[in-house]
Amino acid sequence: MSALKIEKGSSSHSVYALRDPFAEREEKHTLAVLVENEPGVLARVIGLFAGRGYNIESLTVAEIDHKGHRSRITIVTSGTPEVIEQIKAQLGRIVVVHEVHDLTVEGAAVERELALFKVSGTGDKRIEALRLAEIFRANVVDSTLESFMFELTGPSDKIDAFAELMRPLGLTELARTGIAALARGTA
Repeated sequence: MSALKIEKGSSSHSVYALRDPFAEREEKHTLAVLVENEPGVLARVIGLFAGRGYNIESLTVAEIDHKGHRSRITIVTSGTPEVIEQIKAQLGRIVVVHEVHDLTVEGAAVERELALFKVSGTGDKRIEALRLAEIFRANVVDSTLESFMFELTGPSDKIDAFAELMRPLGLTELARTGIAALARGTA
């Protein structure tokens, strides 16, 4: 049995003693949900998350089959493996949900995000913003004498990195679409 040494003036617990080595860690998962394209479906899906205190980190929705009236909802959420399984099961019980796929565990997937960045600046900051945009392969989609608007597509970490570099150069506004994802391969 090991003893916890507490020095005078220190807190009553060691940081290491507070950690539970058997506690499950939260994981980020990307879920693809095929649903009926009808009013109120998105609200029901979102309500499931809100009602149970689950967080949505990213959400994208679009119709994918006009004739079949189907939409695809891509949700990025996080939780313990048990919580993720609960989310998938609860989504599957919603009547208008046809399929629920956990792209994180079903194999390799391609995830992309689109972002627009408005960067204001003149002189050296303007030149540096253009140079970095070229390195990141961002497109200039609007330009004035005082600002640029860049469009960038890629994984979320690329979007995050570009945003961090643009902040000191005059990033004034940022809009992100959220993640769109598909499983790789033929299935």
